[in-house]
Amino acid sequence: MNFVKTFLAGLLAVVVGTFLVFFFWIFILLGIAGSMEKSVVVHPESILKIDFSEVLTDAPSSDPLAGIDLMTLQTTRQLSLFKALRAIEAAGADDRIKGIYLRMNGEGGVTGSALLEELREALLEFKQSGKFIIAYNETYSQGQYYLASVADKIYLQPEGGMDWSGLSSNVMFYKGLLDKLDLRAEVFRPTACKYKSAVEPFILDKMSSANREQMQALVNSMWGTISGAVCESRGIDSVKMRRITDNLQVTLPEEALEYGFVDSLVYEDQMEDVFAELGVSDDCDFITLGDYASQVGADLKNISADQVAIVYADGQIVDGEGYGKEIYGNTLAAKIAGVREDEKVKAVVLRVNSPGGSALASDVIWREMELLKAEKPVIVSMGSYAASGGYYISCPADVIVADKLTLTGSIGVFGMYLNTIDALKNKLGITFDAVKSNTSAGMGMTSPLTPAERASIMRGVDKVYTTFTNLVAQGRNLPVEKVLDIAGGRVWSGDNALGIGLIDTYGGLKTAIAIAADKAGLGDNFRVTEVIEQPTGFAAFISSLNVGIREAMTRSELGVMMKEYKQVQEATSQQGIVMYYPFKLELR
Repeated sequence: MNFVKTFLAGLLAVVVGTFLVFFFWIFILLGIAGSMEKSVVVHPESILKIDFSEVLTDAPSSDPLAGIDLMTLQTTRQLSLFKALRAIEAAGADDRIKGIYLRMNGEGGVTGSALLEELREALLEFKQSGKFIIAYNETYSQGQYYLASVADKIYLQPEGGMDWSGLSSNVMFYKGLLDKLDLRAEVFRPTACKYKSAVEPFILDKMSSANREQMQALVNSMWGTISGAVCESRGIDSVKMRRITDNLQVTLPEEALEYGFVDSLVYEDQMEDVFAELGVSDDCDFITLGDYASQVGADLKNISADQVAIVYADGQIVDGEGYGKEIYGNTLAAKIAGVREDEKVKAVVLRVNSPGGSALASDVIWREMELLKAEKPVIVSMGSYAASGGYYISCPADVIVADKLTLTGSIGVFGMYLNTIDALKNKLGITFDAVKSNTSAGMGMTSPLTPAERASIMRGVDKVYTTFTNLVAQGRNLPVEKVLDIAGGRVWSGDNALGIGLIDTYGGLKTAIAIAADKAGLGDNFRVTEVIEQPTGFAAFISSLNVGIREAMTRSELGVMMKEYKQVQEATSQQGIVMYYPFKLELR
């Protein structure tokens, strides 16, 4: 009888479990189906609406579940910068598009300050078509207003507001926590790398004087670029702008109107009158940037022409092969080798958006960049970050192009070892013992590092730093002494990087493509192709699903602390000798 009960209970569990799994997958597939591109029709008298209903990313995602919230199964379209720029350019020449409406209140946004700069430059080019750009919001964040400042007219809700307070960089330090847990971080970095601040949160309780110096210079440079652009667009004196910002004088709508930040205070329904004054008919249609981009097809007239290939290096640099949110050294090296061997590809643009990572993986990529450069023009286009390992893989390029808001440099290296022996003993009662064939066998596993072991790690760190600085000197055609002056792990804004030789010119992805075509002697007869290799198969889908679920659950628990958690996770996951810059300045 017990056997029968057990059997029936097990059978019931299997049946119920099967149904639950079945319905789970139905929901997932429905979410995926909802995220697929739909057919878009652009009617005459249309207005291109940039409402941030999509997430504007630096590179196309290789994640098959990108944009799907696994907790709610709601989708947010992922729109790559390249597609966004093509769409805005096409809209300028499209007679059906009468102008652009900046209504930035969606759930998406822009992932990086440099992307805002490139989007803004694209809008400035759009204005040359003679078409209008109008901006409206209930409230403006600083990033939204920086973009909106390009508009012919800016409108604000009468009871809305603005954030215009300047740029800051806040660093969380964990040394006190590590001390309480009996954890000790041992850091290995060359004496010259005093600006290499990735390790500071684990060994200090506040910024070092060197890090404070570089971070202050960065926020000053970036804010100078942002506020300078607004001053130019709105006709505001720079001295007056500083006073307004320091004293928070444009918080209220009336203040924003008084000081010339906006042109009028209106409710959104009153925007119909604004569009009517611009000659737009009452039956005009609004089409989002993502929808419009989906119907901007390939350049068919150049379908058989020689190619300029865009290869993406987006994320933290890690060892091995794989796909996802990281740059896998061997995988990216293989992509670069592929475009080198492709006879139709005459020039290559490497789009770099990376804070760095593994020194070994960076060198694997660097080697393929050298081989590529020997055969074809190679141009680097820097996104929001091309620092440390991100600069290592960039330095062989014929030309380096960066936005003024790009963070680059950080030519430095470090190693970090987290000693957990005391923590395990004192907090959990766990101890270790071992036998060894040699003195340093099992280094650091059962006992603290010895002087000889520390010296061994330090030799490796010093070697990598010497290699890094020599490769920069070689790639940038600079004396090693000059490189050492601007290295030391110091991070530079794109605005400052030009004068010290780290980059060759200001500009975004479109600028890099134009330079690549010119270097290859292609004239106007070429087509741009993106090298996107996405994982396929059920295994890739399951892997992405597992990562997505874990991240969603973690975000639900941590909330606003998710950003700091991810920074710690990235920093502590670094193994061996690394070139990494963890601090990211974002324009809110």
